[in-house]
Amino acid sequence: MSPDARPDARRVPLDVLIVEDEPFHMARLCQNLQLDKSLALAGAFSSGGAALDALAELLPDVALVDLGLPDMDGFELIRRIRARCPTTDVLVVSVFGSEYHLLHAIEAGATGYLLKDSPAADFNAAIHAVHAGESPISPALARHLLRRCVGMAPSNPSPDPKDIGLLSQRETGILEAIARGDSLPEIGRKLFISPHTVKTHVKNIYRKLETHTRHEAVLVARQRGLIHP
Repeated sequence: MSPDARPDARRVPLDVLIVEDEPFHMARLCQNLQLDKSLALAGAFSSGGAALDALAELLPDVALVDLGLPDMDGFELIRRIRARCPTTDVLVVSVFGSEYHLLHAIEAGATGYLLKDSPAADFNAAIHAVHAGESPISPALARHLLRRCVGMAPSNPSPDPKDIGLLSQRETGILEAIARGDSLPEIGRKLFISPHTVKTHVKNIYRKLETHTRHEAVLVARQRGLIHP
């Protein structure tokens, strides 16, 4: 079965791929997975090339990716994973806490970003979050990103004529709910639709706005006057 043909109704447990070249962090991540019966280790690799070679066979639900790999740029690995297996969500696990690394990972297609010194419980929670369509980011990085975004967009810009009608009424409502901080399950309950349907709408929003995460979609939509604070 090709990646694009894979059913969106994911199986349980979720299959997790780990790409990490440091033995200590690899062992820590593997041990964390064992604590959650709804997660399963699909494969663990110390290089990007080996992970890509196995990707088509494993078709993981979530990939944990280190940026500092020995054989290739971590951003390039993220791009290749997303291109070859669009159904796989990528969660970066890195020691790099700079704005540069965070933004470039998001641009490459990552849907979450955790620092390696995050509490152990955060990693499994983040795996479930990215699979549910959320974008978990280490708190310190999230605060930095929000500070950077403040003031970037006019308070109530008018949409460009070519953007009028870009998002459907349902998509606009969902994006406004995301901007308010609602989770995808909460949005589904309020709109009386399934979480799967919400996630489908979110993916359509990403495609139309050419974004990869909820934070990025909200920022772009506000900048283009599609939603307002």
